[in-house]
Amino acid sequence: MASESFPRPIETRRRFAGLLAATGLGVYLLLIAGATTSLTDAASACSTWPTCHTPADPLSDTQLLIAWLHRIAAVFVGLLLATTAVCALLGDVSRRVRWSIFAGSVLYLVQVGVGAATAVLGPSAITPGLHLTLGVAIFGTVVLALAWDLELATGEDDDGIDAPEPIEEPPAAAERTLPSSRLARARLTAVAYFEMMKPRLMWLLCLVAAAGMALAAGSNLDLHTIVATLGGGVLAIGASGTFNHVLERDVDQRMSRTADRPLANDLVPVRNALAFGGLLTIASIAVFLTINALAAALGLAAILFYSVVYTLVLKPNTVQNTVIGGFAGALPALIGWAAVTNEIGLPALALAGVIFLWTPAHFYNLALAYKDDYARGGFPMMPVVRGETETRKHIVYYIAATLVSAVALAWLTELGVLYAATVAIFGGLFLWAAVALHFEQTERAAFRSFHASNAFLGAVLVAVVVDALVF
Repeated sequence: MASESFPRPIETRRRFAGLLAATGLGVYLLLIAGATTSLTDAASACSTWPTCHTPADPLSDTQLLIAWLHRIAAVFVGLLLATTAVCALLGDVSRRVRWSIFAGSVLYLVQVGVGAATAVLGPSAITPGLHLTLGVAIFGTVVLALAWDLELATGEDDDGIDAPEPIEEPPAAAERTLPSSRLARARLTAVAYFEMMKPRLMWLLCLVAAAGMALAAGSNLDLHTIVATLGGGVLAIGASGTFNHVLERDVDQRMSRTADRPLANDLVPVRNALAFGGLLTIASIAVFLTINALAAALGLAAILFYSVVYTLVLKPNTVQNTVIGGFAGALPALIGWAAVTNEIGLPALALAGVIFLWTPAHFYNLALAYKDDYARGGFPMMPVVRGETETRKHIVYYIAATLVSAVALAWLTELGVLYAATVAIFGGLFLWAAVALHFEQTERAAFRSFHASNAFLGAVLVAVVVDALVF
């Protein structure tokens, strides 16, 4: 990288990317602060602009403190955006990056004017939602500039891959040495059936359902609903995973990360696996029916979508398999809400939207790490079909969309400071990991971004549960 591509102290493109990422996070923090100000009606505590006429001890008034923090944050974010605009004007950036930052700067000035009018004239003088819409638009322009600049700085024109060499065939069942002890064989069989249920997916999807229940019930959640919803969810996930193992057993043999799966190496007969999956499906629906029919219907829909639509239709046929397949991970949010209310509410859809948009940002990292494996399996994953550069850019896009949807969830619910702080902190870590992935472009960096995505969603869901049940 040229050391004089940008004015001092930025100088390098990597530092400029860091400045863009910091600016994007600043705008996002301002979005959260604005949402908190609106939800707490803190703006009514300060009807002057640009400063507030405060009492002798402003810290004694919580609403006034929130209003002050919002305005102070706006000053710092404005300075960040102005610095970014100057660096883009004087530095070596593409035209679309420069114009995107310029558009965000203009919108920010409009945003300041809207904020001033809201403070002086009152919220009723401004179109409802205009302030938030402008904030989302500014955030979008900065993220677009970041994604485009990273693509220019670190991308290649064609970094897709040819079909890699196949892996060595696993040993046939007749050639495999099994334990001679009955107890050891029983243990091996039990582990195989447990592995078919994909237990590593259970904790996160159950947490999604728990967040849906907590949003719907608040502190009035009863034990039966919790146990039945999570129990039915575990059984549904197990059924989906089992059918997935059955349907992909031949492909699994061609991929190093899946070649040791129970059906790929004939540890479990296909007939037994189908029976096991069917039993789990029936048990799942039966448990959900102890709550209500809607939860049972959604549970069955989740099993069918993952097992049939995703596994058979989407995954082997379209590069958008991960995007559309995110619907399977979003369904537990609806199940959790329906278990409490026997209906599907707007907050449940908003939570499902967060999961849906998070899924590509999460899974594309795994697709990058296992790109060769997916090519062996014949799956049209984004890195295989469109290359790593395009995949890394889409990770940034979907992180931004996820963060915006998290703000929308806050607006539609009574989630408070704990949720806002968690989204801001872990969202920042996720975005920084994605930016680092552009420059490092290694399997280790891909896994780091993958784990950052898990940490983000896990922490946010825990914050939703705690915020809804305790505060």
